[in-house]
Amino acid sequence: MRTKFIHLILSVFAIATFGIGQASAQGFQLPNMQVTSNAFEDGGIIPIKYTSHGDNVQPNFSITGAPETTVGFAIVFHDIEVAIGGSTGDVTHWLAWNIHSRDISEGSLPAGSVQGSNIRGQASYMGSGAPLRDRFHHYVFEFYALNEDLDLAEGASRDELMAAMEGKVVAKAAYVGRYANAQPE
Repeated sequence: MRTKFIHLILSVFAIATFGIGQASAQGFQLPNMQVTSNAFEDGGIIPIKYTSHGDNVQPNFSITGAPETTVGFAIVFHDIEVAIGGSTGDVTHWLAWNIHSRDISEGSLPAGSVQGSNIRGQASYMGSGAPLRDRFHHYVFEFYALNEDLDLAEGASRDELMAAMEGKVVAKAAYVGRYANAQPE
Protein backbone atom coordinates (compact mmCIF):
# COMPACT_ATOMS: atom_id res chain seq x y z
CA MET A 1 0.00 0.00 0.00
CA ARG A 2 2.80 2.43 0.92
CA THR A 3 4.64 1.69 -2.34
CA LYS A 4 1.51 2.43 -4.37
CA PHE A 5 1.07 5.71 -2.47
CA ILE A 6 4.70 6.72 -3.19
CA HIS A 7 4.25 5.90 -6.90
CA LEU A 8 1.05 7.98 -6.93
CA ILE A 9 2.81 10.97 -5.33
CA LEU A 10 5.72 10.68 -7.81
CA SER A 11 3.27 10.44 -10.69
CA VAL A 12 1.40 13.58 -9.60
CA PHE A 13 4.73 15.40 -9.25
CA ALA A 14 5.85 14.16 -12.67
CA ILE A 15 2.61 15.20 -14.34
CA ALA A 16 2.84 18.66 -12.79
CA THR A 17 6.52 19.00 -13.70
CA PHE A 18 6.95 17.17 -17.01
CA GLY A 19 3.47 16.69 -18.44
CA ILE A 20 1.13 13.72 -18.68
CA GLY A 21 2.96 12.05 -21.57
CA GLN A 22 6.13 11.45 -19.55
CA ALA A 23 4.64 10.34 -16.24
CA SER A 24 3.44 6.91 -15.28
CA ALA A 25 2.27 5.42 -12.01
CA GLN A 26 4.52 2.46 -12.86
CA GLY A 27 8.18 3.21 -12.10
CA PHE A 28 8.55 6.90 -12.95
CA GLN A 29 12.13 8.10 -12.40
CA LEU A 30 13.32 11.67 -12.37
CA PRO A 31 16.08 12.38 -14.90
CA ASN A 32 19.48 12.43 -13.20
CA MET A 33 21.24 14.95 -15.41
CA GLN A 34 24.60 16.11 -14.05
CA VAL A 35 26.94 18.93 -15.07
CA THR A 36 30.68 19.10 -14.43
CA SER A 37 33.43 21.57 -15.31
CA ASN A 38 37.22 21.69 -15.17
CA ALA A 39 37.04 25.47 -14.58
CA PHE A 40 35.88 25.29 -10.95
CA GLU A 41 34.00 22.94 -8.64
CA ASP A 42 30.23 23.10 -8.34
CA GLY A 43 29.68 25.50 -5.43
CA GLY A 44 33.30 26.67 -5.61
CA ILE A 45 34.99 29.99 -6.23
CA ILE A 46 34.96 31.17 -9.86
CA PRO A 47 38.56 31.93 -10.94
CA ILE A 48 39.06 35.49 -12.18
CA LYS A 49 39.79 34.18 -15.71
CA TYR A 50 36.06 33.45 -16.11
CA THR A 51 34.86 36.82 -14.78
CA SER A 52 34.30 40.23 -16.34
CA HIS A 53 37.15 41.48 -14.13
CA GLY A 54 39.50 38.95 -15.76
CA ASP A 55 39.60 37.49 -19.25
CA ASN A 56 35.80 36.95 -19.48
CA VAL A 57 36.25 33.39 -20.75
CA GLN A 58 33.23 31.09 -20.85
CA PRO A 59 33.95 27.95 -18.76
CA ASN A 60 33.80 24.44 -20.19
CA PHE A 61 30.99 22.07 -19.20
CA SER A 62 30.16 18.39 -19.65
CA ILE A 63 26.60 17.10 -19.33
CA THR A 64 25.78 13.50 -18.45
CA GLY A 65 22.56 11.66 -17.69
CA ALA A 66 20.32 13.62 -20.06
CA PRO A 67 17.29 11.64 -21.26
CA GLU A 68 17.43 9.89 -24.65
CA THR A 69 14.75 12.30 -25.90
CA THR A 70 17.19 15.22 -25.57
CA VAL A 71 17.75 17.05 -28.86
CA GLY A 72 19.76 19.95 -27.43
CA PHE A 73 20.47 22.07 -24.40
CA ALA A 74 19.85 25.62 -23.23
CA ILE A 75 21.83 27.57 -20.63
CA VAL A 76 20.72 30.46 -18.44
CA PHE A 77 23.56 32.02 -16.43
CA HIS A 78 22.58 34.58 -13.82
CA ASP A 79 23.54 36.27 -10.54
CA ILE A 80 20.81 35.44 -8.03
CA GLU A 81 22.11 37.97 -5.45
CA VAL A 82 20.83 41.08 -7.23
CA ALA A 83 17.26 42.41 -7.39
CA ILE A 84 16.79 44.69 -10.38
CA GLY A 85 14.70 47.79 -9.70
CA GLY A 86 12.91 46.31 -6.70
CA SER A 87 11.55 43.42 -8.76
CA THR A 88 12.13 39.68 -8.58
CA GLY A 89 14.41 39.85 -11.62
CA ASP A 90 18.15 39.32 -11.31
CA VAL A 91 21.18 39.85 -13.53
CA THR A 92 21.28 37.75 -16.69
CA HIS A 93 24.89 37.09 -17.67
CA TRP A 94 24.47 34.63 -20.53
CA LEU A 95 21.80 32.82 -22.53
CA ALA A 96 22.45 30.07 -25.04
CA TRP A 97 20.30 27.40 -26.72
CA ASN A 98 20.22 24.84 -29.53
CA ILE A 99 23.45 23.43 -28.10
CA HIS A 100 23.80 20.01 -29.73
CA SER A 101 26.72 18.67 -27.74
CA ARG A 102 27.00 17.32 -24.22
CA ASP A 103 30.54 18.73 -24.10
CA ILE A 104 30.92 22.51 -24.25
CA SER A 105 34.49 23.71 -24.76
CA GLU A 106 36.04 26.57 -22.84
CA GLY A 107 35.59 29.86 -24.68
CA SER A 108 33.18 28.68 -27.36
CA LEU A 109 29.88 27.02 -28.07
CA PRO A 110 29.34 24.18 -30.55
CA ALA A 111 28.48 25.20 -34.13
CA GLY A 112 24.79 26.02 -34.56
CA SER A 113 24.30 27.24 -30.99
CA VAL A 114 22.45 30.52 -30.53
CA GLN A 115 23.02 33.16 -27.85
CA GLY A 116 20.56 35.58 -26.28
CA SER A 117 20.98 39.02 -24.76
CA ASN A 118 22.63 39.49 -21.40
CA ILE A 119 21.87 42.48 -19.16
CA ARG A 120 24.09 44.65 -21.37
CA GLY A 121 22.05 43.76 -24.45
CA GLN A 122 24.91 41.70 -25.92
CA ALA A 123 24.43 38.23 -27.36
CA SER A 124 27.53 36.85 -25.68
CA TYR A 125 28.94 35.44 -22.46
CA MET A 126 29.38 38.03 -19.70
CA GLY A 127 31.42 36.70 -16.81
CA SER A 128 30.68 37.23 -13.15
CA GLY A 129 31.11 40.83 -12.05
CA ALA A 130 30.22 41.39 -8.40
CA PRO A 131 30.73 44.97 -7.19
CA LEU A 132 34.07 45.83 -5.60
CA ARG A 133 34.43 44.64 -2.01
CA ASP A 134 30.91 43.16 -1.95
CA ARG A 135 30.02 39.79 -0.38
CA PHE A 136 30.24 36.59 -2.41
CA HIS A 137 27.57 36.46 -5.09
CA HIS A 138 26.11 33.12 -6.17
CA TYR A 139 26.15 32.66 -9.92
CA VAL A 140 23.93 29.90 -11.28
CA PHE A 141 24.34 28.14 -14.60
CA GLU A 142 20.97 26.48 -15.30
CA PHE A 143 21.11 23.70 -17.89
CA TYR A 144 17.92 22.59 -19.63
CA ALA A 145 17.69 19.42 -21.73
CA LEU A 146 15.15 20.05 -24.49
CA ASN A 147 13.25 17.61 -26.68
CA GLU A 148 13.34 19.94 -29.69
CA ASP A 149 15.27 22.92 -31.00
CA LEU A 150 13.99 26.42 -30.32
CA ASP A 151 12.88 28.71 -33.12
CA LEU A 152 14.24 31.80 -31.43
CA ALA A 153 16.42 34.51 -32.96
CA GLU A 154 19.86 35.46 -31.68
CA GLY A 155 19.64 38.22 -29.10
CA ALA A 156 16.33 37.03 -27.65
CA SER A 157 15.64 37.94 -24.02
CA ARG A 158 15.56 35.63 -21.03
CA ASP A 159 11.76 35.93 -20.86
CA GLU A 160 11.51 34.96 -24.55
CA LEU A 161 13.82 31.98 -23.98
CA MET A 162 11.85 30.77 -20.97
CA ALA A 163 8.57 31.05 -22.90
CA ALA A 164 10.05 29.19 -25.91
CA MET A 165 11.23 26.32 -23.69
CA GLU A 166 7.80 25.81 -22.14
CA GLY A 167 6.66 22.21 -22.69
CA LYS A 168 10.03 21.15 -24.19
CA VAL A 169 12.11 20.63 -21.02
CA VAL A 170 12.92 16.98 -20.29
CA ALA A 171 15.55 17.53 -17.57
CA LYS A 172 17.26 20.34 -15.69
CA ALA A 173 20.47 20.73 -13.70
CA ALA A 174 22.32 23.61 -12.10
CA TYR A 175 25.98 24.43 -11.58
CA VAL A 176 26.84 27.14 -9.06
CA GLY A 177 29.90 29.31 -8.64
CA ARG A 178 30.71 32.00 -6.09
CA TYR A 179 32.59 35.20 -6.80
CA ALA A 180 33.49 38.33 -4.84
CA ASN A 181 35.37 41.19 -6.49
CA ALA A 182 38.50 41.80 -4.44
CA GLN A 183 40.44 43.47 -7.26
CA PRO A 184 43.04 46.04 -6.22
CA GLU A 185 41.84 49.61 -6.62
